[in-house]
Amino acid sequence: MYQTPPLAVPVKIIIFVLIMESIKDQYFEGERPLYVRRNGLRLENVKIGPGESSLKEGAGIEAVNCEFNGKYPFWECDGFTIRNCIFREGARAALWYTRHCKMYDTLVEAPKMFRRITDTYLENVQLPNALETFWDCSGVVLRNVEARKADYIFMHTDNMDIDGFRLQGNYSFQYARNAVIRNADMDTKDAFWESENVTVYDSRIQGEFLGWYSKNLRLVNCHIGGTQPLCYCENLVLEYCSFEPDADLAFEYSSVQATIQGAVHSVKNPRSGSIRAGSIGEIILDANIKAPGNCEIITEHV
Repeated sequence: MYQTPPLAVPVKIIIFVLIMESIKDQYFEGERPLYVRRNGLRLENVKIGPGESSLKEGAGIEAVNCEFNGKYPFWECDGFTIRNCIFREGARAALWYTRHCKMYDTLVEAPKMFRRITDTYLENVQLPNALETFWDCSGVVLRNVEARKADYIFMHTDNMDIDGFRLQGNYSFQYARNAVIRNADMDTKDAFWESENVTVYDSRIQGEFLGWYSKNLRLVNCHIGGTQPLCYCENLVLEYCSFEPDADLAFEYSSVQATIQGAVHSVKNPRSGSIRAGSIGEIILDANIKAPGNCEIITEHV
C-alpha cells in the first residue's frame, strides 16, 4: 500500500562564528598583561613596555606594527604571526618553546631569540644582534634573512631550509643536522663543526676551521676562505668550488671527494677519496697521515 512520505523535519543549523579579539593603539607593561589568550588575538600598533611574559601561553595571535620591549613575550605560544614589528634589546629571549611561528618584515634587536622552537618561518627579517639565536630548534625556514653579531647561531638545530642568508658571527651551525642552504654570504669562524647532512649551494663562506668533524657536508659551487678548512671530515663532497688564497692546509684527515676550480694554497694529509684542482701550491704528505692514506690528488700544476 502506498504511504505518503513523512513531512520533512526542519533541521536547526547552528553556526559558530569565532571573532578574533582586536587590540589597537594601546600600551601594556608589567607581568603577563595578555596571558593565555588562546582564542585568537590581533594586536595592531601595540607597544609592550618593561615587564615579562606579556603574551605567554597564547595561541592564534597576530601582531602587526607592534613594538616589544619586555622580556619573554612569546613563550609557549602556538600558531602566531608577526608582521612589521620591532623587538628592542629589552625583549631578549622573546620566542622560546614556541610552535608554528611566522615572522615577516621585522627588526629583531634582541639577542638569544628562538630557543627550542618548532616549525618557524622568517622572511625579510633583520637580526643585528643575533647572539645565541636558534638553539635546539627544528623545522626552520629562512628567506632573505640577515644575522649579525651572531656567535653560536643554529646550535643543535635540525631540518633547516635557508635561502638568501647573510651572516656575520662565529661558531655557526655547530651540531646542526639536515640543512639545505642556498645563496648565502657568511663570515663565520668554526662553522659547521660536528654538523651532519648539510648541503650548501651557490654561497660564499669565509672563516677559519670550516666544517671540522662534520659528516656528509656537501658544498656545491661555493667560494671558500680561511685557514685550515675542512679537516677531520667524514664523507665530505665539494662540487665546482673555489678557494681564497688564504685557505691553506685544507682537508687534513678528511675523507673527501672534491672538484675545485682554480688554485688551492695547500693540501695536507687527506685520509681518503680524491681531490681534483686546477693547481695546488703545496701538497703535504708526511708521517702523520692517517690510514688508509690513499687519497688521489689530480692537478695540472703543483
